[in-house]
Amino acid sequence: MSEPIMTNQENELLQLVTFGIGEEEFGIDILKVQEIIRIMDITKVPNAPPYVEGVINLRGKVIPVIDLRSRFGLDYHVHDSQTRIIVVDLHAMITGFVVDEVSEVLRIQSNTVEPPPPVVSGIESEYIKGVGKLDNRLLILLDLDKLIPIEELTRT
Repeated sequence: MSEPIMTNQENELLQLVTFGIGEEEFGIDILKVQEIIRIMDITKVPNAPPYVEGVINLRGKVIPVIDLRSRFGLDYHVHDSQTRIIVVDLHAMITGFVVDEVSEVLRIQSNTVEPPPPVVSGIESEYIKGVGKLDNRLLILLDLDKLIPIEELTRT
């Protein structure tokens, strides 16, 4: 079980990798990210959940690849030159997440993050750690551990 993004009242600096899916911008803790790679050939896996795009061979390791668009119930998007796979350590298992584009590494103050609203259109709020308020935009902070439960990951 992951701890909340804000562990105390101090104004901590959060380091995030930010990425886009559709029109929305998301962020995940940089410590979870192992690397970011260009899209590559993905081998389909029979009977996998619909959001599991398949597996890739990354330097001799076979890792599952999750399509975040599909996981969030968004329409399919053809992979293009901006599409990336964010390779993360999820439940002590290396996993890839397909995103439309990776934006930047961002540092924000924890006091700019609010708890998620009770109902979030399009995404179940249990996946969301908080919403970061930046100058002219909002950044949805994801809780990867809740996004893909360990039981589902080990079935792929």
